[in-house]
Amino acid sequence: MSVKSDQSKLQRKAAILVEALPYMKKYNGETFVIKYGGNAMIDESLSQQFAEDITLLKQVGINPVVVHGGGPQIGTMLKKLDIESEFIDGLRVTSKDAVSVAEMVLCGGVNKNIVADINAKGGCAIGLSGKDSSLVTAEKIIRKRADGSEVDLGFVGTPKAVDATFIEQSIANGIIPVIAPIAMGEDGQTYNINADTMAGAIAGALNARRFILLTDVSGVMNKAGEILTELSFSDVDTLIKDGTITGGMLPKVETCVNAVKAGVNGAVILDGRVLHAILLEIFTERGAGTLIRE
Repeated sequence: MSVKSDQSKLQRKAAILVEALPYMKKYNGETFVIKYGGNAMIDESLSQQFAEDITLLKQVGINPVVVHGGGPQIGTMLKKLDIESEFIDGLRVTSKDAVSVAEMVLCGGVNKNIVADINAKGGCAIGLSGKDSSLVTAEKIIRKRADGSEVDLGFVGTPKAVDATFIEQSIANGIIPVIAPIAMGEDGQTYNINADTMAGAIAGALNARRFILLTDVSGVMNKAGEILTELSFSDVDTLIKDGTITGGMLPKVETCVNAVKAGVNGAVILDGRVLHAILLEIFTERGAGTLIRE
């Protein structure tokens, strides 16, 4: 390699650092809640890169809080244990046995692997669930059919209340909280909570600067297949009404809107399959996903 070529590469790296510097200053001391799941968590190279990115955020003065999913891992374990899943109107029912497996997999397996990966990259992470320090109090979800009748999904919950005290104490002590979406209800039962919903509720309780929802899509797309880089609440309403936002994207967008309404400065839907997507979103002018703000 020639000296000129080597210098050119170094200059490009320097330009990247120069572009990132204003954002490092802007977000210094701010809290970012990141929902981690999908292929970004299953693919080994992506999971290692995620751990590097989270560690880097902490090192440059940003306070990351990770909330993770683990649906595929739960499904694999249920199959191994020969625990059958019941579905009502296409919705999975979580039995007493299934929620015990979910807690075992999420809190004892997935959570600790993420913590270990971050610590191996030089971070200082701690594994938690909604049960720890009564972080999240859950309530049972009851779905309704079109005819008004109720569907009991078993031990599936949603956050009723969030006490972010322990998270804030962890952040103040330089620790990265990694949280599994399991929580206890006031009825003393354990509930499995959708990770997107759990992350959004925690982001709102922390008044986070950003709520980043890692997905397996590029972001919200228009009907021409182009990514929409920023949306207001009124934009979201329009896109839902005209059928642009539909299917699996709809609950993700609604989670982002609810997080912003709860106190988050902005919520981002981001493609976790892209290498260093979080860094591209935070430290570049254009970003990499769809930012939703009021």
